[in-house]
Amino acid sequence: MSTWFLTGASRGFGAHWAEAILERGDDLAATARNAETLKPLTDRYGDRVHALQLDVTDRAAVDAAVDEAEQRFGGIDVLVNNAGHMLMGAVEEVTPEQARAQMDVNYFGTLWTTRAVLPGMRRRRRGHIMQVSSLGGLIAYPTMGIYQATKWAIEAMSQSLAAEVAAYDIHVTLIEPIMFPTGLAANSPQATSTPTYTHAREALYAESAGFTAGDPAATGQAILALADTPNPPLRVLFGTNGLDVLRTEYAGRLAGLEKWDHISRLAQGNPDQR
Repeated sequence: MSTWFLTGASRGFGAHWAEAILERGDDLAATARNAETLKPLTDRYGDRVHALQLDVTDRAAVDAAVDEAEQRFGGIDVLVNNAGHMLMGAVEEVTPEQARAQMDVNYFGTLWTTRAVLPGMRRRRRGHIMQVSSLGGLIAYPTMGIYQATKWAIEAMSQSLAAEVAAYDIHVTLIEPIMFPTGLAANSPQATSTPTYTHAREALYAESAGFTAGDPAATGQAILALADTPNPPLRVLFGTNGLDVLRTEYAGRLAGLEKWDHISRLAQGNPDQR
C-alpha cells in the first residue's frame, strides 16, 4: 500500500486519479482550492483520504500541507502535481497579469510541492514524483504559448531533478497528456481574442484535428501502472498519435539546426573548431 499526495484532486484528471488510488486501497492526501469539493471522497473512503484546502501558489501553505500529510500517514510515497489551469491566447493577447498567474500556478506551484516532499523522500530513500506536463511540454502550438511555456519549464526542472535525486532512489516522471475532455479550458481564465490572430486559432484547430480524444477515466489505471513500475520512465505520453507528431517535430528541429550549422560555426570564432 502506498501513500499519495495529489494536487488538483477535485476535477478533471485529478478526480479520476483520486478514485483509482482510493479504490485499490491506497491512502491519499487530496488537495483542492476548495476542500468542500473533496467531501464525496471523504464520505466514501473515510480515514484513507485526507482532504486539504490548498492554493499551490502559496509556498508556506504547500509546506504546511505536505507536513500535515506526512504526520497523518507517516510519509508520502507518490506525489502527483496535477493542479493547474490552461490559459489560451496569442502571446500579444495575454495580459501581464494572466501570464504571471499562469506561471505561478502551473510552474511555481509544481516547484513548491516538489521541493516540499523531497526531504522526506530522501530520508526514506524512496519516492516517485509525477509531474503533469502535456504534449505541449514537448512542442508548442499557436495561441497556447504562455500555457505551454509553463510546461516547458516543468520539463526542464524535472529532467534536472531526476538526475539529482536518482542517488536517493527517487523517480521522476513527466506525464504528457495529448487530448482529453477534462474541462480544463472551460475552467481556466482566457485571454480576450482579437481578429489579429484569427489565423493562429485556425492553425491550432487544424493541428488538433489530427488527434482523437481519449477517455479521462482510463488514465486512472495508467497512473497506477506507473506507480507500480520499479523503473518508471522520465517521460510517458498519455494518449495516442503523439509519437508521430513528435517524430516530425524533432526531425524538423534537427534539420533546421543542420541547415544553419554554418552560422553556428561562424559564431564559434575558433577556426580549428569549424
